[in-house]
Order: sequence, then C-alpha cells, then structure tokens
Amino acid sequence: MSFQPDVIVVGAGLAGLVATHELTRAGRRVLVVEQENRANLGGQAFWSLGGLFFVDSPEQRRTGIKDSVELALQDWMGSASFDRLEDEDSWGRRWAEAYVAWAAGEKRAYLRELGHRVLPMVGWAERGDGSATGHGNSVPRFHLTWGTGPRLVEVFAEPVLAAEAGGLVQFAFRHQVDELLTANGAVVGVRGSVLEADESPRGVKSSRTVVGEFEHHAAAVIVTSGGIGHNHALMRANWPVDRIGPAPEHLISGVPAHVDGRMLAISEQAGGRIVNRDRMWAYTEGITNWDPIWPDHGIRILPGPSSMWFDANGRRLTGMSGVPGADSIGAMRQILATGHDYSWFVLTQSIIEKEFALSGSEQNPDITGRDVRFLLRSRLAKGAPGPVERFKEHGVDFVVAQTLDELVTGMNEIARGPKLDAADLERQIAARDREIANPFTKDVQVMVMHNARRSRMDRLVRVAKPHRILDRAHGPLVAVRLNILSRKTLGGLQTNLDSQVIGANGAPVPGLYAAGEVAGFGGGGVHGHNALEGTFLGGCIFSGRAAGRALARP
Repeated sequence: MSFQPDVIVVGAGLAGLVATHELTRAGRRVLVVEQENRANLGGQAFWSLGGLFFVDSPEQRRTGIKDSVELALQDWMGSASFDRLEDEDSWGRRWAEAYVAWAAGEKRAYLRELGHRVLPMVGWAERGDGSATGHGNSVPRFHLTWGTGPRLVEVFAEPVLAAEAGGLVQFAFRHQVDELLTANGAVVGVRGSVLEADESPRGVKSSRTVVGEFEHHAAAVIVTSGGIGHNHALMRANWPVDRIGPAPEHLISGVPAHVDGRMLAISEQAGGRIVNRDRMWAYTEGITNWDPIWPDHGIRILPGPSSMWFDANGRRLTGMSGVPGADSIGAMRQILATGHDYSWFVLTQSIIEKEFALSGSEQNPDITGRDVRFLLRSRLAKGAPGPVERFKEHGVDFVVAQTLDELVTGMNEIARGPKLDAADLERQIAARDREIANPFTKDVQVMVMHNARRSRMDRLVRVAKPHRILDRAHGPLVAVRLNILSRKTLGGLQTNLDSQVIGANGAPVPGLYAAGEVAGFGGGGVHGHNALEGTFLGGCIFSGRAAGRALARP
C-alpha cells in the first residue's frame, strides 16, 4: 500500500470520525479500518436520537431551567456511585469530572462551529431515584440534535470526507481486524481479514466470508470499535447478577449485528486492560420492531412519567424506579426479581399521544429530516406521532382495548409468563386513579407527574394532563409488553485523559489508544453504574477528540 498512515483508526463510528477529524486538522495521515461497508459510516450514532447532555445551556436558561456545574457533578457522581476508586474506577472518575466541565463549557461551541444545532426544548431523562445525592438528573438536560443521529454524524463525516478527497485519509472498508501488531511492547499496526464485498444497506447484517488478508503499520492505533450490544452471549456472561438480578433469557437488540465486541479481547491480547466488565446499560422499555433492519431489532420507548408500570406478575413497580423514565437500573432490578424478563405499561390513548416517543433517527422522520412544517404538524396534531401509531397497530407487544377485561385478555395472550388477574389489576389502577382526583397525593408517580408539568416544555409537548386511567373519555386502553433491550457497554478499555490505553501494570501501552464505547466512553467507565442519558454520543465525541488531539501534538 502506497499510503503510509501516521495513525490507524479501527472503526468508522462517531468516535473514530471525531478522532480522524482532529488528526487531519493537524495534517496527520489516517487509515480508517472498518469491517462494514461505506454505507455504515458513523456506526451506531446514525441510528440514535442524537441526544446530548449540556449543562447551563442557553436552551435551559430560556425555558427557566437553572443548572450549574456543581449540580451536574453532584448528579453524575451520585448516579455513577463509583466504588472501585483505587483501581477500575480510578480513571473513570477523572473522565467524569472532565466531561461535566466540558459539557458546561466548550462542548456547545465546539459542535456549533461544525454546524451542529439543537432543538429549543430540553428533555428530562433519568429523573432519578428520589435522593438529592443519588441517581438521576435534578433538572432537564437532554438536548435533541436538529437532524438526530444522522446530522451529528454528518458534522464530523463532512470534514473527514473532505480530508479523504485531499489525500489525508484512506478508508479500508470490509477489513476486519483480527490482531493488533506489537513490537518491543508497543502497538505498531493491525492485521486481519478482508471480507467479501457486500453492498447491503446500512444496519443490515453483512457477510463474514473471508477473501483475503491485510497488514498495515503506523506509529499508533486508536480503537473505536464500539461495545458488545449485539453479542448477547458476552452480555449474559458478564451480567451483574448479584447487583441487578438474573440475566434475561429473552433479549432484543438495540444495535446492529456488527456491534460484537471483538476488539475488546483483541486489544486485551495486545496488553490493554479491560475494566468494569459487569457494567452495561440495557433498557427495560424495549419493543420488537415490526419493520426490522437487523436481527432481533428492538426500539426503546422514551416514556413520559404517566403510564402505570407492572411486573410480569401484575404487581405495580414501586418507588421512583416504578416511574417510567426515572431510574432504569432500579426498574430492571424490580423486573428481574420476579424471575421473568419482561414487564407491562398500562396507559390510555391520551397518554400515548403525548408521552410516547421512540428512540432512533428512523422513528422520528420530522426531526431527522429537519422539516419544521412536518415537525409542527406531527407533534401538535391530535393523535400520536405516525411511527408510534404504526407500532400500536402492527407491533407484537401492543394490546388495545375498550375495557380493562378485554385488555387483560389480550395481555395474557402475549404473556411469556404468568397470566394476569383483571380484578387485581383493576384494584391497583383504581387506587392510583383516586390519587388523581385532587392536587394532594402520597403516590410517588403522581407527584412526579405534577412536578414534571412544572417544566414549560414538558407541559407543552411531553407530559399528559393527569387523568384517571379508567376514564373512558381518555380511551381506548393500551398495554405494552416491555422487553429487555441491549444497548450500551459502560465498561471497557481503561484509558487516561489522552485516551491512551492502560496496561496491566498501570502504565499506558505505547502506541495504543481507545475512544468511545469500547473505552466505556472514557477511562473504562465514565458513567460508573448508571448513565444520565444524552451522555453516550457526547462521550464518543469527547474521548475521540482527546485521542485525536493527543496524537496530533508535535
């Protein structure tokens, strides 16, 4: 090969694009090695909603949200609950402090210079476990990219593709790395398999037939290959049973098939250290995609706080983790404690119209397409957004009925476990309905509903006016079977603040860097045990930027 790179980047996802962008700004030559075809440029980020975590942003201030670095850091540390500070969390905590400061400072200007914009409304994800010093966002911080994931990818892909046209970047698509080459204790290149040409559309599972071999050398390698989200066997092998409960037998996949975690073991063989293997961010609100792109394709419901949440036995989830969108890990713990791996939402048409959003760029065509007229029509018109209504009509996890007896009959037809008792469900629903009748309540969920509507944006577009579930004026009734959805890896290769991979001896492995999900979004686990949402894409950007800038220095 005539092109001699200064740096090899393994993976053409968001973190890889960011690192490549930073390197080419400094005139460095970069070879990007990617096992999928060019159509998959940007990786998982393309399929995302494009949510980003900002602190004390103009969008927050304009809508009356008061935020600060101190409050955000309190929320992050309370959520992370770092408990391995002398070892596995030693770098993750430092990454967390640096990331929160960046989210309150340079992050917004850095992205805006590239043409990135966010919508004016700010979402309130992971509302918390009910403790000021525990898990959760004290205020709304979820800023939605105008153009969702595809636009976020585009703002970095454009300069990288320009650098490719200028001769600073070469892509090696359909090249699967099997080994990191080492010499005298340093990583000096990659070796692997050339896969047969496959022009499958983005996200579709591609061929793994090997047609050749390759070997490339460079002064440094940056691994940006993503996590383990479609490797269910590896997820189950590392599942934190003692902390969360038994690994789910039934999993659906929130990421394409190529998200296989191969590079973790390959990097470990080259001297890198993997930490926090037992930390992962699977979602409890997964629904089976009625129009799948990849195998076992699942979509996450981004719920407002009003749906009633029941476990597989028909018992209402308790406390703040029983409030949709409040405490993902707490809800997971309650669900898996039953010995089953699914749960139920019970709600009304009024709630689904206002509170159901679906994660994913393809599920939000108005925002993804940056079409203001379409956005206003779809979000302000009566009825649920079109993609939600199509899931309600075609999705195997949805039941719609006029009466509770009919609803429970339908739920029992698709239950993978115990049959539900309509009278017992009605008793629990009626009890909460009584709490709706006046502004005072002892029901935690109803408190959260009222508190959420104090946010102008939540009241306008996100949280339904409180009403009785059994009030037929708000019908029909809707039930949704919720599955465990694989998504993010919170642990990974331990890295310092320059994204250098740390070895078993605690020192950086010469020539080896890692960024994005494969590095736990920084340090081998910047999130600790819990994520605040909107922090994954930002973690890819922040860690990819750190790797690129470190290797761009003279």
